[in-house]
Amino acid sequence: MHILAINPGSTSTKIGIYRADGDADGDKLHLVARESINHSLDDLTHFTELNDQIDYRTGLIIQAIHNAGLTLDDIDVFVGRGGLVRPLESGVYGVNDALLEDLRAGIQGKHAANLAGQIAHALAAQTGKPAYIADPEVTDELADVARLSGHPLLPRRSMFHALNQKAIARRYASEQGKRYEDTNVVVAHMGGGVSVGAHQQGRVIDVNDALDGDGPFSPERTGNVPSGQLVDLCFSGEYTYPEIKKMLVGGGGYAAYFDTNDALQVSIDAKTDPEKALVQDAMTYQVAKYIASMAAALEGNVDAILLTGGIVHNDEIVEAIKRRVSFIAPVIVYPGEDELLALASAAHRAQTGIEPIKTY
Repeated sequence: MHILAINPGSTSTKIGIYRADGDADGDKLHLVARESINHSLDDLTHFTELNDQIDYRTGLIIQAIHNAGLTLDDIDVFVGRGGLVRPLESGVYGVNDALLEDLRAGIQGKHAANLAGQIAHALAAQTGKPAYIADPEVTDELADVARLSGHPLLPRRSMFHALNQKAIARRYASEQGKRYEDTNVVVAHMGGGVSVGAHQQGRVIDVNDALDGDGPFSPERTGNVPSGQLVDLCFSGEYTYPEIKKMLVGGGGYAAYFDTNDALQVSIDAKTDPEKALVQDAMTYQVAKYIASMAAALEGNVDAILLTGGIVHNDEIVEAIKRRVSFIAPVIVYPGEDELLALASAAHRAQTGIEPIKTY
């Protein structure tokens, strides 16, 4: 079985081709080819709408398949990153008309991830093979009590790094000889944004809205801020609506303090720059506090705390978090992320009947 995983970004399209030999575990999927297809501004400027890029990106993916020595007919399953669709439970969803309609409309926002399911469908339609999405960013399994923010006009939303968080939690469970559905873990994904989720027996019952910058601050997100001061900024007349949004997402955190979102460079500079050392420590401090809050959501029944994402390649940051939360549960580190493998593994579980194929 050959599985094609598709992960579009704003300026790239990443694909992975995996061969499955009968075992549904991710480490039994063999990587055949991986490619990151970069798109320059010149390549994309003549597309008026995001959806206009589908044929362009689809053609490049077909060429990448040929570069790997395969044809489109050799691919048995197509799976794409989820996209900003309606809130739904985690899992694998077949791409149907309702899903395509919401991906095209971008009902919860315009994002390159919305292209993944559409491209998977376009490719699958040429061969009669299945097309899926898996564990989208809008995965919503929040407990009812976690939805209330304190005002009915401002409900808490579930938008986070669901694909990687779920994959890492499954990996941990497998390493312990358990099912994901039989474990309780807190997972902290630390990259350009930070999401911290409470996973209770296979469901993320509480998590911060990482898309809007809720939770701990990060290299490019402001995180939770004093609400009164934020309201004052909004009505000061000094900032436009887009400027405020950029302040919260994209221009917050490290980007606001140092005009860079390069966490590695900040970490290097922090060795000799007290201000950068303080801001880096403040970020780890906030992540640790959020981990502790998710342990409370699990009523202290935590098997492990799992740290993942690009930032946890940094041993100093990992140790700073461990000092503050290791009293709760063992801290296990899974540096980086592999969303392509996570997508392929999810599709393989669905194809082999281990996981049901859900209907959107």
